[in-house]
Amino acid sequence: MSMIRVIRYPDKTTWEQHLARPVIDHSSLFTTVRTILDDVKRDGDKALFAYEAKFDRALLDCLAVTETEILDAEKQVSEELKTAMRTASRNIELFHASQQLIPAKIETSPGVCCWQKAVGIEKVGLYIPGGSAPLFSSVLMLAIPARIAGCKEIILCSPPNPAGQIHPAVLVAAKLSGVHRIFKVGGAQAIAAMAYGTESIPKVYKIFGPGNQYVTMAKQLVGQVDVAIDMPAGPSEVEVIADDSANPAFVAADLLSQAEHGVDSQSVLITTSDTLTEAVQQELRTQLAALPRAEITVRALDNSRIILLKDRSEVIEMTNLYAPEHLIIETADYRELAEEITNAGSVFLGHYSPESAGDYASGTNHTLPTNGYAKAYNGINLDSFVRKITFQEISEAGIRNLGNTIEVLAAGEQLSAHKNAVTLRMTSLK
Repeated sequence: MSMIRVIRYPDKTTWEQHLARPVIDHSSLFTTVRTILDDVKRDGDKALFAYEAKFDRALLDCLAVTETEILDAEKQVSEELKTAMRTASRNIELFHASQQLIPAKIETSPGVCCWQKAVGIEKVGLYIPGGSAPLFSSVLMLAIPARIAGCKEIILCSPPNPAGQIHPAVLVAAKLSGVHRIFKVGGAQAIAAMAYGTESIPKVYKIFGPGNQYVTMAKQLVGQVDVAIDMPAGPSEVEVIADDSANPAFVAADLLSQAEHGVDSQSVLITTSDTLTEAVQQELRTQLAALPRAEITVRALDNSRIILLKDRSEVIEMTNLYAPEHLIIETADYRELAEEITNAGSVFLGHYSPESAGDYASGTNHTLPTNGYAKAYNGINLDSFVRKITFQEISEAGIRNLGNTIEVLAAGEQLSAHKNAVTLRMTSLK
């Protein structure tokens, strides 16, 4: 059985090599995705029906999910799951509602008042993958903050199965979260529909959500010109920092929970304990044997690493270099260590904070920057769904006080009309 590779005390010159993510060849994707985007832009719904038949094997006569289908879905989802969704929704709502901007008016100079107003993006599109696992949790993570932000039109696209149905749990989550309209369309064609608009699907101003390499490429292409996107995204990843205080079973479970996402996922354990390294490897073998998605998980472990380092300072330095999407710190001094982490998407502290909690129900968002983008991007939060408009109001006293400064600056840039807009007002007050 393939097992995770152990790297002992690597030289710093090799760190980036050992931390390399799985390489995806996008060269063959570009032409395929560009063709899909162009077809949908030109032919609208006609192209969507054709691509759904081709890629999802679904022969549809309508792209929109009906209210009857949503009611039927509610009957198919267990009360236990619906109750769990409601608990998760409450926590997600509490955390994201706490991020709301409380506007403050600031007098920057006497008579010059400035402030901000947060306004929800009017039209947002959420993409929810289909495939081997129904990602209804992503519906909660995206739609709830969109609703709190006051987005007026929240649409959702997700691929149907060959019978033309979206997974019932996705539909239940969409209704619970406040999605306004749901469409049966997946892949790059769904991104195109939301970016350009079709007869059935409205054009949106920003697209959110995870997806496979075709979806990711489509988002990147439409994001260059046509529509805003949430962030660059790639295969999911986790780093665990652990020491001898960690439970090897917990650490192994955390590594495996990430690896089961897909064959291109990556799990990394960084530790200073050789004893822990051996124990985690044994736990990986034991737990892997019982996993239903073992075949996928094993392939992901081929991309994964256990890295043994000399000391705590190296652990911190390597972690900030890797900039993991998810970071779990299972050490005796986890709070102190966390203070030195500057690059990570979401951090899980202590021995009882699995990444699964953030994926589902603790309240934080699970849509996070991957592939090292945590060095420059944050994960989805309430601000992702709002625009902040600045306002200013200048009184007569204010323009008298600040006017000369503006005139001098405008003259310095040789922009006479800018200077004149102030001079006229100053003259009128004499």
